[in-house]
Amino acid sequence: MKRFLTLLFVLFCSPVFAAGVEVLPVGSAPQALEFSWFPNRTCAVIWRTWNLVEVETLADVLGTESEQVLELAQKLGLPEYRKPTWSRAQIYITLVRATWHLLPYEQILPLTGMTAEELAFHLREDDFLFIKLGRLKPKCEPVRFEEPDPAKLAAWREAVGTEYSAFTGTEIPRFTFMDDLTRTSGTPETTPRTNEPPRFEMNYVHSYCALFGDPLSDENAGMYPDGLLEKLQRAGVTGVWLHTVLRDLAPATETFPEFGKGHEKRIENLRALVNRAKKYGISVFLYMNEPRAEKAEFFTKLGRESIRGAQEGEYYALCTAHPAVRQWLGDSLAYVFREVPDLGGIFTITASENFTNCASHGGKATCPVCKDRDYYEIIADVNTLMEEGVHRSAPNAKVIVWDWGGGGNHSTTPEMIEKLPKSVYLMSVSEWALPITRGGVSSTVGEYALSAVGPGPRALAQWKKAQECGLKTAAKIQLGTTWEIASVPYVPVMNLCAEHCRNLALTGVNGLMSSWSLGGYPSPNLSLPAAFSRTPIPTVEEVLTEIASERYSPEAAPKVLEAWATLSAAYQEFPYHVGVNYDGPQQMGPANPLFLKPTNYRATMVGIPYDDLKSWCAIYPPEVWISQMRKTSAGMLRGAEMLEATLKDVPEEKRAACAQDVRYARCAGIHFASSANQAEWILIRESQAPADVQRKLEILDSEIALAELELALVREDSAIGFESTNQYWFTPQDLVEKIAQCRLMKAEIDGQ
Repeated sequence: MKRFLTLLFVLFCSPVFAAGVEVLPVGSAPQALEFSWFPNRTCAVIWRTWNLVEVETLADVLGTESEQVLELAQKLGLPEYRKPTWSRAQIYITLVRATWHLLPYEQILPLTGMTAEELAFHLREDDFLFIKLGRLKPKCEPVRFEEPDPAKLAAWREAVGTEYSAFTGTEIPRFTFMDDLTRTSGTPETTPRTNEPPRFEMNYVHSYCALFGDPLSDENAGMYPDGLLEKLQRAGVTGVWLHTVLRDLAPATETFPEFGKGHEKRIENLRALVNRAKKYGISVFLYMNEPRAEKAEFFTKLGRESIRGAQEGEYYALCTAHPAVRQWLGDSLAYVFREVPDLGGIFTITASENFTNCASHGGKATCPVCKDRDYYEIIADVNTLMEEGVHRSAPNAKVIVWDWGGGGNHSTTPEMIEKLPKSVYLMSVSEWALPITRGGVSSTVGEYALSAVGPGPRALAQWKKAQECGLKTAAKIQLGTTWEIASVPYVPVMNLCAEHCRNLALTGVNGLMSSWSLGGYPSPNLSLPAAFSRTPIPTVEEVLTEIASERYSPEAAPKVLEAWATLSAAYQEFPYHVGVNYDGPQQMGPANPLFLKPTNYRATMVGIPYDDLKSWCAIYPPEVWISQMRKTSAGMLRGAEMLEATLKDVPEEKRAACAQDVRYARCAGIHFASSANQAEWILIRESQAPADVQRKLEILDSEIALAELELALVREDSAIGFESTNQYWFTPQDLVEKIAQCRLMKAEIDGQ
């Protein structure tokens, strides 16, 4: 009976029959891609979600019984079924991405365990998730369980070969890294490393493993487990931050009675987190991107048309010139800091990210009130409102105004800085506007450039103006990793990180934000700011020698320093551009499929790269981009070998941590090599010239080899491929899929 009902659901799952699905965004809804290397779509769904959800869930989605799914999984060459030990909240982004071109929303919902309203919320609030998926939902027909054609199944099974059966039972489950991040030594540090006051008043990062959209809605031990807090403390980190939405943290008001649902539980969880972090000398900061815009019907209810501000699409700002909005913003923050008085503070983004105030995206002209106000006045005013609310309840809490600017960069003007309260910190991205030349192509850095050592002229000018106005200053940097490659927990390019930290120490900035959502893994990179707190400021060589001797051994240190220098020099060859960071295939590396024909899909922001070479390359000619990727890869792989050679001189109790450095350097090298392969493939894939046909076969062989190398790494390290706002970009079976796909493509080319 259960199977019959499930089949009926799948048969009729369409927007007409699926309640609430109309709230989910679809965009242009183009036709989905066909992954023709799989025997059929049933096989594709099972393969890509295997061991990520319970087999019973997968069977229900496909309208069949668990036994049939298990049997087909075995025929496909998948490893033995393991019941997942994580929640679907921890893996849902991976599931959505894996089935985005395979399943309609009506089947994605039961796969993720969400209602349509819940998924719609996450697509909007989880760090631009719908944008990361391309602002569109491909049109997919429902997938019903169907046995594959025996000949196609046999070809697939032969292509898979022994890749999975060779390690059945030996692959560590995904999220095993949480065991290490949860484990504590039981002896938190209680005394400072130096008697000198810290040069940087705060050095705060995001959790490596937190959920992004609504992290306080549930128990928060998994967001910042004690083991992670202890490891961050030992690295010299003094603060952590998390994403919040103010309407969910503060109670309802007469003007906004629909706000505040569940706020009591979130405040309780926030208080618990703050108290736990305090034991490790770590403060908690809240990210404030407020007030969030609402749809038109929000304003027509309860006669609130007068507070409707600038328009962007179907959303309208809550105009911060209106007394009711001003009161709500200040009172809500005062409430949060009164209820959780030990909070470290907030940092704000008021001229970009989500649509918030009327000037946030440069559209103030559509607000009847703000159209006559200066942009800088609106931005400064919003920050002043938030500062007043925080300091009303917590005078010593830090309010950090981040001048990150979209909307015409109105947050960076001297007039805006002049209007800020004297009690705030002005924070700028350190490396922004830094001039660089890579492969003969000159440009300037936007942000997220671990490969470029700041500070740049934009930040220096902002800090100078802020200091002249009596404000303290802070630098936003990335120390662990960045969007140049974020599918490894950190990149061991210690020379670049150390030079950047020393430069910032010399500028006199008062604090650091050392990671966005990525880069918060407790790595040796994060220990660098504390190392430069001494007076006089030590040299880069002195600091790196100390860290190499402590992390590895005094005997290994000289060779470790050579390896770090090699890795850092190689990383400076990366073809940096914000477009490359966001659209390139380097996050997926060898897990990204090759396509025989153009997909005509645009690469998405750190989401799905497809085969969009033009976007991948950004300002670089493809040949230059490929050359730079190969240079970066060669140096990273060489540096990894040099680091590996030092392990024989490392005490056994330290070897596991040092082996991480080797793995992540090697993994980065593999990803950059694969990125170059993929770009070259696209350039020649439609050519039938004998030389190009031969080169295609060579690229396929190279991709197989790189995927096999990567597979060996992810078998032993579950952190590879993970980033908190993307969850797993790829899993072991994605790498085996790529191996099988390349073998099938080789057979097809050979048969032509």
